[in-house]
Amino acid sequence: MAQIPLELEETQFRHFYADHLPQLQAACARVVSTVRALVEAAPGLEISKVEGRVKDVEECIRKFRRKYRAALEERNTPYEIQHWITDLIGVRVVCLYEDEIEKVAHLMQSHFDVIEVTDKVAAVESTEAEFGYKGLHLDLRWNNAQRATPEHAAEAPWPFELQIRTIIQDSWSVLDHKIKYKKSIPGQLKRRINVLSALFELADREFLQIRDATAAELLKAPDETAEPAPETLTDPLEPTKSPGLGSELNAFTFLKIANHFFKDFEFEPSKVDSFVADIQQWQPGMTRAQLNELLRHTIGTVKKYKLHFEEQNPDASFNPFTVIRHCLYLGDKKLFRTALRNVARQAFEAWLAENQV
Repeated sequence: MAQIPLELEETQFRHFYADHLPQLQAACARVVSTVRALVEAAPGLEISKVEGRVKDVEECIRKFRRKYRAALEERNTPYEIQHWITDLIGVRVVCLYEDEIEKVAHLMQSHFDVIEVTDKVAAVESTEAEFGYKGLHLDLRWNNAQRATPEHAAEAPWPFELQIRTIIQDSWSVLDHKIKYKKSIPGQLKRRINVLSALFELADREFLQIRDATAAELLKAPDETAEPAPETLTDPLEPTKSPGLGSELNAFTFLKIANHFFKDFEFEPSKVDSFVADIQQWQPGMTRAQLNELLRHTIGTVKKYKLHFEEQNPDASFNPFTVIRHCLYLGDKKLFRTALRNVARQAFEAWLAENQV
């Protein structure tokens, strides 16, 4: 193939792009849908978002000029721009934590054929002076079996680039592109950029360690849900004298107790956090042992009331948080008066009086 002028090749590429844009957009949508389904079905992955785009035509041309043109022309190698743009279709998976990047990569490599892998994490971390974007890029295509099926016929010819990043890396990438000069600049300014990059890297590491430490704390939280011997029962709101049981209630010990009483309910962390803060406000210094014994004394009665309430209000919610609020109120009506709203409190009191509880 004879070498043709760059300007003419660019014009031909623009025509190629316009002619195939509807196919590219349909293929992109199909890839995004498939990738999203794969990561959502994978156990243990926490994904922030999956998104895709067809690369802008002028952006493709600028990339070719920057990365490939000089070397090709130096070797006098004929080329067509379309063959050098492997990310016409780009898909991005944004994870919550760094250790999920490799998990997503393995998942995708088991489903698609791999053309090339670009590990920008390793590239940045291999030098002490480098700063910038970190993430993993995979150039992928549908495998032979997929390409042979009619349902994949439209997107089969198109490879795509998959970018896998954390939320922190994604944020850094966006901000990094706003820093116009980063290399040939005064040392003091370069140092400030390096510091900023290091802070983002530290944030990624800290989020991962906090996640792991949280899981460890949940495992370490003492189990006080075993039925105590009769002689050890105390007033639920009296300070406990038992050794090791006097620790103040926190989110982790609350979950240990709550998961015992409500085994099939998934407690949302943010709601647990707020609820425990409310308990600590109502009863400063309340211990995990006190909460456990209070629930043991009252939950039977509250569950009977819950059945009555749901019969009378089939569309209303009476979830475990509501059960615990009623237990707290029943345990000490003065101390935990504000745990229930006026209407809920009045309805509960009416039922208690009617049932002589």
